[in-house]
Amino acid sequence: MSIQKKLDQVLKRYEEINEQLSRSAKMDPGELKVLSKEFSDLSKVADLIKILRKTENELKEVELLALENDSEIKELANNEIYLLKEKIEALNHEIRVMLLPKDSNDERNAIVEIRAGTGGDEAGLFAADLLRMYQRYAILKGWRFELLSSTDTGNGSLREAIISVTGTNVFSRLKFESGVHRVQRVPETEASGRIHTSAATVAVLPEVEDVDIAIDEKDLQIDVYRASGAGGQHVNKTESAIRITHLPTGLVVAQQDDRSQHKNKAKAMKILRARLYNLENEKIRAERAAERKNQVGTGDRSERIRTYNFPQGRVTDHRINLTLYKLMQILEGEMLDEVIEALITEDQAAKLATSLI
Repeated sequence: MSIQKKLDQVLKRYEEINEQLSRSAKMDPGELKVLSKEFSDLSKVADLIKILRKTENELKEVELLALENDSEIKELANNEIYLLKEKIEALNHEIRVMLLPKDSNDERNAIVEIRAGTGGDEAGLFAADLLRMYQRYAILKGWRFELLSSTDTGNGSLREAIISVTGTNVFSRLKFESGVHRVQRVPETEASGRIHTSAATVAVLPEVEDVDIAIDEKDLQIDVYRASGAGGQHVNKTESAIRITHLPTGLVVAQQDDRSQHKNKAKAMKILRARLYNLENEKIRAERAAERKNQVGTGDRSERIRTYNFPQGRVTDHRINLTLYKLMQILEGEMLDEVIEALITEDQAAKLATSLI
């Protein structure tokens, strides 16, 4: 299908929905919600198509002026032609990006799992740094950041943490953070000043609801036990900790951070749903492996994606060969958007290269 036919279809659908919504008083609430969402999604691209068509008509008119014998008019027209062609090229690109198939999970909230990897205590300290980076980033984006569970090993070191991040288009921005994050720095305990390399893994999963994935209660083994570790005297008296095993897959989720058994179970089920949904998505992604070779990796936890080099003050994202000498600003969450925007742009470019639009 030609790009012009595709744009005609978009405008036609936009006008159809607009007409349907004008009769919304007689519409079923569920249908109204679906149509309103589609109308909202199409509005911006429809506006851009209208601007594109108007600009193309202006170009035709100016091109006629360029044929005039008057040299002054001809020069002015040629200058205008150059500017209009640039505008048309930019509009075409923006429209094509907007018409790319959307990741169905992009608008979802996210479950972020951070775990210390190789490197002992230094890996745990780096995992804590990443936790703080995402917390600061969430605050700057106006998102809600909730720590579902965490296990620390003392001295500010973190073994693992699981977080729920809620807000607008959370998954679309955080999904590129999945993978191995590597740090190179001199530990405070290193007397000789030798640089150590350690790592932490990050997994970003789309948060799902009960309706998104069915879990049969018969497939769950739920164990209740007394919480252990820090938390006060209640840990030895109250069986509030929950461990849920999903028997068909062997996935296990344990929660003990809350005093309430009910709240621990709710958190554990939220994490389990996200992991099961991600497991299903991984199967689909594996089936599309050839297609993914041309796109930025977003889900492989074994993939080394980024290095944070403290001696040089740089952060390098290996997927797109991007290096920024803004390490502290990135770890503070302030400049993380610069990395994420570059990844999104590269991903869009890869998709456009294989797109039929």
